[in-house]
Amino acid sequence: MGLTSSFQIGRSALTASQLAIQVAGDNLANVSTPGFSRRAAGLAAAPGAGGIAGVSAGRGVSLIDISRRVDESLLTRLRGSVSDQEAALVSSDLFAQLESITNDLSDFGLSAQLNEFYNSFSELANNPLGAETKSLIVEQGVSLASYLQGLRSDLVDLRNQVDQQLSGAVSRADELLSEVASLNLTIATTELGSVENVALRDQRDVLLEELSGLIDISVIPQQNGAVDVRIGSTPVVQNATSRGLDLKIETENGEVVAKVVVPGDLEERVFPDSGRIGGLLEQRAGLVDQTIDDLDRVTSSLIFEVNRIHSSGRSFPGLTSTISERKVTLADQTLALNDPANTAFAELPFSAGNGSFKVLITDKATGQTQTVSIDIDLDGIDNTGAPGFADDTSLADIQAALDAVPNLNATLGPDGRISISANAGFEFGFADDSSGALATLGINTYFSGTDARTVGIRQQLIDNPSLLVAGAEQGSNEAALAIVELQNQSLSALDNASISESWRRIVDRTSVNSRSAQTRADAETQVRASLEAQRAAISGVSIDEESINLLSFQRQYQAAARFISTVDELTQTLISLV
Repeated sequence: MGLTSSFQIGRSALTASQLAIQVAGDNLANVSTPGFSRRAAGLAAAPGAGGIAGVSAGRGVSLIDISRRVDESLLTRLRGSVSDQEAALVSSDLFAQLESITNDLSDFGLSAQLNEFYNSFSELANNPLGAETKSLIVEQGVSLASYLQGLRSDLVDLRNQVDQQLSGAVSRADELLSEVASLNLTIATTELGSVENVALRDQRDVLLEELSGLIDISVIPQQNGAVDVRIGSTPVVQNATSRGLDLKIETENGEVVAKVVVPGDLEERVFPDSGRIGGLLEQRAGLVDQTIDDLDRVTSSLIFEVNRIHSSGRSFPGLTSTISERKVTLADQTLALNDPANTAFAELPFSAGNGSFKVLITDKATGQTQTVSIDIDLDGIDNTGAPGFADDTSLADIQAALDAVPNLNATLGPDGRISISANAGFEFGFADDSSGALATLGINTYFSGTDARTVGIRQQLIDNPSLLVAGAEQGSNEAALAIVELQNQSLSALDNASISESWRRIVDRTSVNSRSAQTRADAETQVRASLEAQRAAISGVSIDEESINLLSFQRQYQAAARFISTVDELTQTLISLV
């Protein structure tokens, strides 16, 4: 090996150590940069051999590459942990908000409102003829209905908030997918299957981690340096192409449903399991919608049970006219109340059954009362004994039967409501409704509406509280007592719980789930912190280690410079001998 080759060895050492110093400096400069992975200079002996008399002395050093210190399997686990943590934090936050909305520990909760409502009827039972008590009950009912409507409105606002968060999260995820696809193209173009573009790969990893916080993904590396991204089994990024994400809010079977889809000619729905989007979707359907449905179910039971009792009683003075609450389309008026095709009644949360009710007509001049029984046939069997609804009772049948009662007039209005009026000098009332038809139609009821969104007090009672029913006879209180007993009565519609108990179960379930969600969020946060620490140990920059590397490469550079100086002296000596 000649002196010229020695110069090349020294030159390679200078170049390698200079670049290695730059790598160490870059690491130190980015010690606090989020998403930065520690770089390492790959050094190897230069290929080939040189020497004298068959003795190999080497050809110096080569810088093979500058690579990132990353563990891809650890990154995969970390992305999964990020998805799980975000889903847990979403659940914890939403449960905390729901717990605040349904708070039942104060004097202003629904349980307190129900207790005041029952207590007002207890006062009516003690004083059935008290005008002030009846006015108080109507006012208490208005307050209870307003509270129920407000509670449901708060829950709907929470669902709307979830929808807004979903929209923002899906929109951001769509942007991230496009950015990952764009980086795929740049990385594949710049690397060309050789040296890694470490800066762009770090940038892509940051985007993928943010994306995993929004939705759970799987990342599949490709040979050209790009990555494919999937949600479940659905590809959303393929090389330089992003298929995108979109949010659809649609109504299905009367329910407002949120869907995350991959848009296109063949729209494909994806089902995230975790991430912020997965957590929001899960809690929207399971947490918020379930609580709204449960509140509606409790309210519907309260409406029907109170109306069933109230409609079967008489007010004193009696009614001279009234109108049913339920609106029925012309096509449904002749269909049986229990016919599934009768949409006006099939969609109600309560229904009438087989039985009858009595109409009582009183001559105000003589005080004599005539009682007429009206049968309600809703057994689902026709006159041949076969299943069918042809012979069952329809709204038109009830209107005709009421109109046939002496001194009583009943007509069907354009909106499908039954208007009932007594002849001059007469008043009427009802009793013994074993069918629930009066409560279902909304005749002589206390509440109007069908659920927490529509609940209210019958306008006729608001206008004239004296029409409030306390019992079947003047001065009697059996209706008021029956309504008071509702607070302890188990109802099959509420899984054999009372109205108050059913609501307490909802509140208790929310409280328990809230604590559980917080515990899960704390656990997922610890798991992520552990994985972050592992990544930092592999990919993070250690100032002490880089300082040692810097000193080592500095000494290498100085030694290479001294080596070249020595070779130069030898060369000068050789030249002087010529």
